[in-house]
Amino acid sequence: MKKQGRHSLKQHYLIFVAACLLAAFLGSEFLGSLDFASLRVTRRPAQTAEVPPFSVEFSSASLLHTINWDNVLIQIAEKDTQAGREMADRLHQEAVEQSKHGNPIFGRTRGVLSEIVNQISSGSIIVTAVAALTSVTGSKNAGVLILILLGMLVFFLYWFLIRNVFPVVVRRIFLEGLSYHQVTLQRFVFLLRVKKWLRASWIMLVTSVFYLLWSLTVAGAVIKRYSYFLVPYIAAENPDMRARDAVTLSRRMMRGHKWECFVMELSFLGWHLLGLLTLGIFNIFYTNPYKTASFTQYYAYLRTLAQEKNIPGSELLFDNYLYQKPDPALLRKKYADVYAVTQQPPDPDGDLTGWRGFLARNLGLLLFTRAEEREYERRQSEHMRIHALIDDMQGLAYPVRFYPIPEDDRRKLVQSLNYMRHYTVSSLIFVFFSLAVVGWIWEVSLHLITSGEFVNRGALYGPWLPIYGTGAVLILTLLYRLRSNPAVEFAAIVVVCGFLEYMTSLVMEIVSGGTKWWDYSGYFLNLNGRICAEGLLVFGAGGLAIVYVVAPIIDNLVLEIRKKTQRIVCVILTAIFLIDFGYSQVHPNTGKGITDYEASVKSSGSSIENGAAV
Repeated sequence: MKKQGRHSLKQHYLIFVAACLLAAFLGSEFLGSLDFASLRVTRRPAQTAEVPPFSVEFSSASLLHTINWDNVLIQIAEKDTQAGREMADRLHQEAVEQSKHGNPIFGRTRGVLSEIVNQISSGSIIVTAVAALTSVTGSKNAGVLILILLGMLVFFLYWFLIRNVFPVVVRRIFLEGLSYHQVTLQRFVFLLRVKKWLRASWIMLVTSVFYLLWSLTVAGAVIKRYSYFLVPYIAAENPDMRARDAVTLSRRMMRGHKWECFVMELSFLGWHLLGLLTLGIFNIFYTNPYKTASFTQYYAYLRTLAQEKNIPGSELLFDNYLYQKPDPALLRKKYADVYAVTQQPPDPDGDLTGWRGFLARNLGLLLFTRAEEREYERRQSEHMRIHALIDDMQGLAYPVRFYPIPEDDRRKLVQSLNYMRHYTVSSLIFVFFSLAVVGWIWEVSLHLITSGEFVNRGALYGPWLPIYGTGAVLILTLLYRLRSNPAVEFAAIVVVCGFLEYMTSLVMEIVSGGTKWWDYSGYFLNLNGRICAEGLLVFGAGGLAIVYVVAPIIDNLVLEIRKKTQRIVCVILTAIFLIDFGYSQVHPNTGKGITDYEASVKSSGSSIENGAAV
């Protein structure tokens, strides 16, 4: 079984390691593997030969101690809310002062993200919550008590919905790796797709309660650990069963195998010692996934025995295709639509060739809207619709259509938007100006709210900020091949938009002789004041909205307009923009709230506006 586990790990190394690492971060399993993350190296003056200049220690401080919530809460409980506020304000100011003299990247003086970090780390958020609850209840003690109860509720919900159920998610990943060559990241949301996340959480909760009660006895903690050992595997195979049935089935399947399971665990002792010597790093990259893969083989073995012996409840383990692939003929029948598409001979006359094909395949761009281009787009859309099912049909990945509980397909709205579409030049021009205008409205509105003044944001005079439109067009074209993977698309958007914003800031500053149109100095995680983390996160989220929702809607509206009208509107908008751009090169739009930050600060009586151009 361990040999088979190593083979399975070799086939699925990256996703198995990712599953175990994520479980460790969430606190579900493998907690000791993150010991290296709490290692601290402290430098001290070497006063004697016996006292080393460096000391290494492990920090076991909890998050509450790190961010001072407990100290602030104790101060409020012992004295009053004002004392807690004074402590939080002092801690807040100390953090800000340290950031001024430390690394400028970790600014703590400006920006929404900086304020959030300061509020959390200093405990100000606790003071605010207690004050609000006190005003409602009329009692400080009641406010503190309610806050503690709310904190306990939040912790329980996190434990119940995430930590408690994630072992089931991990087992599902490993189970699908038993017989199939491919296990995708989408399988992490398997329980959501079958709408059984809460049911699996309940199964694991009941198991934990039973084990807790048995742990009150002398031998219960050890014996019942192995009695309930298979519950996460059982829930991963059939999350729709009753909690008591899952616990009972695990107990019956482990009858006569507890010592065997213990010995198998003991056989990994050497690997765990090696992990201990490497502060848990070796466990992350090998021992944890290796051990889980091996015990997945063990579960498959016990499952086979249970069904051969007709153990009561074993009929609930109905996902047979986890352990053996369906017959190819049965796969072709179940995936008839996918099979039909794969059997269609390539149509050389239907594909775009030359530079038109290059632009369509790599940039998602159609220069024309002739019938040939539209037919090409229709075929590509159909191909993308079934592409994710080809591996299932070929037996390379778990065939989701055979699972007894039907999985949810993509929402019809998402399918109708067809985010893998190709855009014409006219559509991209409309997208450019639409997002440039929306960006201008966003910047002007944000400055109006923060300072109470209307300011024509940006270097141009027209109601547009071209960096927004340019970013949207670059996302739609340069990142076309990544659209089918939203996670990769998000990361790429952050990189592309960060590069665009940084270079735009640099070029505009050089061309204008040192004038800055935005400055993120003091923002948390900023780079030379040109880009910052919160701006890039907004870009990433906004970019996803543009790719999957906004741009397809704009393109649908453009397609309703006559082609001649499209061209006329595009020419007029482009001409006006170029005139504005040329004039602004000679007479740039500058002044208070645009480039004069000091004046903006004095007039508003607050920090530099959060609405700097992104």
